[in-house]
Amino acid sequence: MDNVGIVVDDLETAVAFFTELGMELEGEAQIEGMVADRMLGLGGVRSAIAMMRTPDGHSKLELTKFHTPAAVTHGPLDPPPNTLGLHRVMFAVDDMDDTISRLRRLGAELLGEVARYENVYRLCNLRGPSGIIVALAERIG
Repeated sequence: MDNVGIVVDDLETAVAFFTELGMELEGEAQIEGMVADRMLGLGGVRSAIAMMRTPDGHSKLELTKFHTPAAVTHGPLDPPPNTLGLHRVMFAVDDMDDTISRLRRLGAELLGEVARYENVYRLCNLRGPSGIIVALAERIG
């Protein structure tokens, strides 16, 4: 897999959020023209993207802000975790409590509570920018 694409309504906020999770901004670009139109099956595409990469370089998120055509919503703005389709991105963290605290300062909200899976992981889900659900996993055993 090369990357996972996420459409956001505020690119700057999304970049700040994923940077706080330890991802690095690899680059930004403006995307428009015939190739984008044909690939996406849309007309008049004009978007901005930010490519974020994990520190180990193995995973990437492509954050996309559509200027035209405007992004559309389908269903509730903050869909529950059991919604069909891609619904979350999980990150391994070293300090769950510190990570939650830092992300809350950027507007993240905890869904449910921090749970322990056996004596192996602490797990939680947060709602981040543009309604994205971000899961955190801290290995404890």
